[in-house]
Amino acid sequence: MFLLLSWSTTPAEQRAKVLNKLADIIEENLEELARTESKDQGKPVSLAKRVDIPRAVYNFRFFASAILHAVNVSSILEGTQAMNYTQKIPVGVAGLISPWNLPLYLLTFKIAPALATGNTVVAKPSEMTSVTAWMMAKFFNEAGLPPGVCNLVFGTGPETGAALVQHPDVPLISFTGSSPTAEKITIASAPFCKKLSLELGGKNPSIVFEDADLEKCIPTSIRSSFANQGEVCLCSSRIFVHNTIFSQFLEKFVAGTKKIKVGVPDDTSTVMGALVSKEHMAKVTGYIDLAKQEGGTIVCGQGMDPPVQVPDENKGGYYMLPTVITNVPDTGRCMQEEIFGPVVCVVPFSNEEEVIERANNVKYGLAACVWSENISRAHRVAQRLQAGTVWTNCWMVRDLNMPFGGMKASGIGREGIEGSIDFFTEKKTICIKL
Repeated sequence: MFLLLSWSTTPAEQRAKVLNKLADIIEENLEELARTESKDQGKPVSLAKRVDIPRAVYNFRFFASAILHAVNVSSILEGTQAMNYTQKIPVGVAGLISPWNLPLYLLTFKIAPALATGNTVVAKPSEMTSVTAWMMAKFFNEAGLPPGVCNLVFGTGPETGAALVQHPDVPLISFTGSSPTAEKITIASAPFCKKLSLELGGKNPSIVFEDADLEKCIPTSIRSSFANQGEVCLCSSRIFVHNTIFSQFLEKFVAGTKKIKVGVPDDTSTVMGALVSKEHMAKVTGYIDLAKQEGGTIVCGQGMDPPVQVPDENKGGYYMLPTVITNVPDTGRCMQEEIFGPVVCVVPFSNEEEVIERANNVKYGLAACVWSENISRAHRVAQRLQAGTVWTNCWMVRDLNMPFGGMKASGIGREGIEGSIDFFTEKKTICIKL
């Protein structure tokens, strides 16, 4: 409790100084962290250098700045001679559980606001990709973070994660991962009335209208389908294309997909690296087999084109080709379930009303894309899509000032400057008689 009180009462300026120092240390070690992240997860080194590690740096700097500009609310109630004002206080010990696909990127997106707002932390990275978290532990000391303020525990979900979720002295849990695991967390934590933030899976639609700028749409849609080997909860996995341009879109999309270089992660020309594990690759390729059973057509990719060629020393890796499937029914499992790999379904649609209904016809609601040069239609469609984030004529443009999270089975709560700070604090009202 002493450490909690000492950190929680440390002035915001001092906490910000520590977080900025931590960001500087991570940035100084960018090359080593990126190579380690790649080796641990399978993503290209170039991607980790360009996205994962810089975003970890930014997470700490962003929330270090945010806490310096926090404003409370006050009100004078007429006729009572009383003034009310609010105070945000840290909740206590924050239990943080992060996934394997963007290890340091997403772990720091939880640690940064938790520490910034004065909480202590017990964080569990995924047991599959925990090396960069272990490396970061020594950076805490170098940055001047007091001992015991941020603690990392390593282990599996059923053992280490469950112990964290069910601990009576951990009043909140922030989890990013699968919906089935989130269900277990919700049930296990219910007797303790814990605050929960759950950022879960998605089955994200991308809607391409007939007036879309295909020169911009197609390369961005390829990236949104296959970035990080498709192991991103925000990846487009269902692309709905207006039937008047369907053939044209599919031809160019497939041609672009076939140009993707799949190879060893430390090759600078590699666009897609290896999948994270043998079990995960079996799951992803199993969906391709399932698509065939459901009447789908494999247009390109795994099982259709020559297999990935890598050096002998890398042949034990889990490499697969980016795969495009058509003729899949909306009710089929490949259109309903999160595959979380380099597999995308492309289907035609006829009109706006139809595609909105079809896009919403899944249990998930994390993100969506709309491609149209008609700004009125773009607004109209975006407002009706059941998704926490809708990108129009772009993908993965993230602003941490804006709320991020999902609807339906894609989660509970929002992350970002307002959502994260609210989650990691309790808002107290203080009334004073004047």
